[in-house]
Amino acid sequence: MATHEQQIIYKAYAAFNNRDIDTVLALLQPQVQWPNGWEGGYVQGQDAVRAYWTRQWQAIDPHVTPISITEKTDGRQEVRVHQVVKDKQGTLLADGYVLHIYTFENGLVKKMEIDPS
Repeated sequence: MATHEQQIIYKAYAAFNNRDIDTVLALLQPQVQWPNGWEGGYVQGQDAVRAYWTRQWQAIDPHVTPISITEKTDGRQEVRVHQVVKDKQGTLLADGYVLHIYTFENGLVKKMEIDPS
């Protein structure tokens, strides 16, 4: 049975892939720290995440599917994802596996990190 945090993670990826930004943002803390995996650095806050994804989706078509979720000893959730990125014409730009690490606070995502390894 998936934990509350894992259910949130699955719901967030499904909403992201459906471009349902409001559903994803409802799962994030108001001042969430989110990696800008496309341009580098981090964005902070729901409004900044909305702006980042809006820009991203105008230029590329990413789909990210969780493969496994493991709770780390510090309570963070480590998610192995299959990431497929295409340009707007459908040309494949990237197809691979990435680790995303989530920190939760009060039942919502406080921070997401991309593991560079």
